[in-house]
Amino acid sequence: MRCTRTLGAAALAVCAVTGLGAAPAGAADGVTLPYPGPDGLVWVNDRVGDGGLVSGGAWTSLPTVLTVACAGGGTVRVTMESQQTEVAAFTVDCPVDSIGTGSATMAPGVVRGSFSVYVDASDDSLGWALNVVQPE
Repeated sequence: MRCTRTLGAAALAVCAVTGLGAAPAGAADGVTLPYPGPDGLVWVNDRVGDGGLVSGGAWTSLPTVLTVACAGGGTVRVTMESQQTEVAAFTVDCPVDSIGTGSATMAPGVVRGSFSVYVDASDDSLGWALNVVQPE
């Protein structure tokens, strides 16, 4: 099951990431999240300012977890949509000298196939990272 699921998700995934730039002063080494392993659908590190992604390959039979980390002083507002319906929305505080994190867990069936994630930073210098996983 794991090999089939991973290959299917990889074949369907189309990811567009925006918000490229240098790491903020509060996160000299950039903002990263650990590699999510085989449960990961999307893994994005070291982005700055506003951005987001579009992807496909989510399974309706599994829960979906969106995690965002940020730094630099301010906040990021995160929204996730699936099939043109908002399925998650939250705000993460981004400390100046450490990493702040936030996440949302959606029940099986809430995320259906394709999805998009938008990150709206309160300042263009805020660094962020995100991942979307479907743990089995």
